Amino acid sequence: MKLLALETSTEACSVALNIDNNIQEIFEIAPREHTKRILPMIDQLMATAELTPQQLDGIAFSCGPGSFTGIRIATGITHGIALGADLPVIPISTLAALAQQFFNHNPETLAFTGMDARMQEIFWGIYAKNSNGLAELIGQESVTPASKISIPQGLGVGIGSAWNLYQQTLTAKLKPWLQRYDADYLPHAREISQLGANALQQGKTVTVADAQPVYLRNKVAKKASER
Repeated sequence: MKLLALETSTEACSVALNIDNNIQEIFEIAPREHTKRILPMIDQLMATAELTPQQLDGIAFSCGPGSFTGIRIATGITHGIALGADLPVIPISTLAALAQQFFNHNPETLAFTGMDARMQEIFWGIYAKNSNGLAELIGQESVTPASKISIPQGLGVGIGSAWNLYQQTLTAKLKPWLQRYDADYLPHAREISQLGANALQQGKTVTVADAQPVYLRNKVAKKASER
């Protein structure tokens, strides 16, 4: 199994190549430079592995939520590669990738995952580690003020940039269930490839036409009168 994975939904930019669960990744913090960095990163990984796109079994990408521009970059490049090489596509939630990163390195099995969504809102999702060690969504992802997040059913750990900006509100809201929090998490293509490989093995792929960004928010900007 050979899977290429892309992640550009935040200030971080990364590409991973998963070959039979052996994952190689290039990761950079590159605000506003994703369009310049990502194609050379893809070329470098593919050249090192001596692969062409036609030799891949699929391509996974971080479909959002996240930066409007960022997730469109990953979506557009995924479309181009998948169309050119006739590949199936696997969209993976950015929040799921954050939760998977946490589960890969920690013993806890419940993650309260939040990212800054701007406009005084956060992207929010509660994820549990399943029997295969993979992040599984509990309920639904949402974009919401920190004071109106969904309440978990169990003890867990808060992760993601929302915990840096809204730690007091989130801590107060989740006090009975919160073990600790760690805001220093950014999504990686490594976990996109991990979750993508599992989906690919289960046949959970989509066509290029159905591989679309997930914004969660209907409007990417609000008028001054709406803020």
